[in-house]
Amino acid sequence: MATNWAGNYRYQAERLHVLASVAEVQEVVRSCKRLKALGARHSFNGIADTEYDQISLSAFDEMSLDAAKETVRVGAGVTYGRLATYLDGEGFAVHNLASLPHISVAGACSTATHGSGSRNGNLSTAVAAIEMVTASGEIENPAPEAAAVGLGALGVITALTLKVQPRFEVAQTVYEGLPFAVLESHLEEIFSLGYSVSLFTDWQNGRAAQMWVKKLDSQFDPELFGATAATEKLHPLPGYAAESCTEQMGIPGPWYERLPHFRMDHTPSGGDELQTEYFVPLDEAYRAIRAVETLRERITPLLFVSELRTIAADDLWMSPCYRRPSLAIHFTWKPEWEAVRKLLPSIEEQLAPFDARPHWAKLFTMQPGKLYKRLGDFQELARSLDPQGKFRNEYLNANLFQ
Repeated sequence: MATNWAGNYRYQAERLHVLASVAEVQEVVRSCKRLKALGARHSFNGIADTEYDQISLSAFDEMSLDAAKETVRVGAGVTYGRLATYLDGEGFAVHNLASLPHISVAGACSTATHGSGSRNGNLSTAVAAIEMVTASGEIENPAPEAAAVGLGALGVITALTLKVQPRFEVAQTVYEGLPFAVLESHLEEIFSLGYSVSLFTDWQNGRAAQMWVKKLDSQFDPELFGATAATEKLHPLPGYAAESCTEQMGIPGPWYERLPHFRMDHTPSGGDELQTEYFVPLDEAYRAIRAVETLRERITPLLFVSELRTIAADDLWMSPCYRRPSLAIHFTWKPEWEAVRKLLPSIEEQLAPFDARPHWAKLFTMQPGKLYKRLGDFQELARSLDPQGKFRNEYLNANLFQ
């Protein structure tokens, strides 16, 4: 059986159908008792798994730009890497990208995957229209606010229409040694230093080892809030060569070659790893950071690195940033699942006072459904589109339909 990208999850599906047309998707959906769509396999849990049938839409690679409407229609198999080069060549861009461009557009939007930037919504906020095959085999176009973050519970996405904007350039500068203490009074200011800002930490020494500032101009200060500009290109994971990372040192370049941390033609991040992420309200961000820091002696031995990012609020029902500007606290773990699994409840307990919501596609032990005000509406929509639970699986039942 196939595994996900990181190798930590092995899919249990009996059959994988590789399909090439919407008509084929409709036929397979009608004929299967249970099924799930498989994207680029970048989820770290069983959200896309099933004991029955999986379908791959990797052949759905069409892209069509409507320059007048500033939208682009993309097939479910398109990755952000392919979309970005296509759009840039036409003079356009999407508003943001995740830290790696290898993920599929449909899968990323379905799980509320995000880039960063205090004024930038997650990737799902670009969705203007959805084409989906529902359990009956019919094509539906559910409203984006309800279905853009659909978690695979509503049907099989065959295409998305995204809002685009004119292409732009970004310059990226990495700073070293930002004291956490300055975040108490300047957190929002620091995360607004650029179009996108990321802090990387191992939770030791009361500081972020690196601060990545991505700006729309190439002007940068040699020092910011006690952190100093790096004199050489760096990788966020200690000990890794920086050649896999996007260009730094304040050198401007196309948006799609700067907003991700990792280059499309290289292995993203470390590869053999686990990932966890929690979203907390931005106005509670400093307290949440300090709460996690109390567990540093347990966290650091299992950790490659943590990343802190901000994301704007949105109105998507099942988005972790639903109606609240958020800080995302991300953990890239060593591939030691049993030890990480035992640690996660302690992290979740520390973050519980802040109503932390986990990233849907990463590893967690809590049950997040109750944290979503529109959960009831989402459940009702899922039942109307899939009354027999054809797209349900163990993950969805545990987290959304108990």
